[in-house]
Amino acid sequence: MIAHCMFEQSGTFKNEFKKLGIEAYDYDLQDEFGETDYKVDLFDEIKKAYEGWESIFDRVGGEDIIMAFFPCTRFEAQISISFRGEATQQKKWTDLQKLQYCMKLHSELHMLYERLCQLVVVAERKELKMVIENPYTQPHYLTTYWCIKPTVIDKNRTDNGDFFKKPTQFFFINLQPSQNLVFEPLEYTETKVISKVAGTDKTTRQTERSMMHPQYARRFIKQYILPRENV
Repeated sequence: MIAHCMFEQSGTFKNEFKKLGIEAYDYDLQDEFGETDYKVDLFDEIKKAYEGWESIFDRVGGEDIIMAFFPCTRFEAQISISFRGEATQQKKWTDLQKLQYCMKLHSELHMLYERLCQLVVVAERKELKMVIENPYTQPHYLTTYWCIKPTVIDKNRTDNGDFFKKPTQFFFINLQPSQNLVFEPLEYTETKVISKVAGTDKTTRQTERSMMHPQYARRFIKQYILPRENV
């Protein structure tokens, strides 16, 4: 098995796979952490694979797994507030400004939704094993407008040692979660509040809000990805 971690530039899941003896690589267009092994435009690669052209998906084997941390900024609850023109930064905007912004948002939303659907189509055609991660905070665009249902919903990530309580959903494509019991002590992790998370000199606020703790990644891999005999 090789773990192909897509849209993950932090190396969090990649490095936990490696600690468990599994070859793993990060794919992303950004490299704020110096962990990106393949710096590629994944949206372009998804489109090429969907249209039948050569792409990075050709290097994924049948026993490999793709962990796709698909961008969520246009699927989350905040997007509906922006469409209604009720976001804080829009309070003094004219209707013309709001309408222009709504068209831009909808175009971005359409592109992301299309690429996500194409990603799953590619996995189905090539029979690739894949887990897609996205927030579960309601209302969420995928909960209302997607035909693929989440396989695992984690309503409180701190129960498995993460920074955030942030509800998260995982879509399992061409595999079922292992449902292993993880018998290892939880190390204390200080809980962070999403709204108070700031960026750093190297990362944006958005990047910091999307981070997962290595402990959470390790436990997720052991509980849902590895065969029972390997836990």
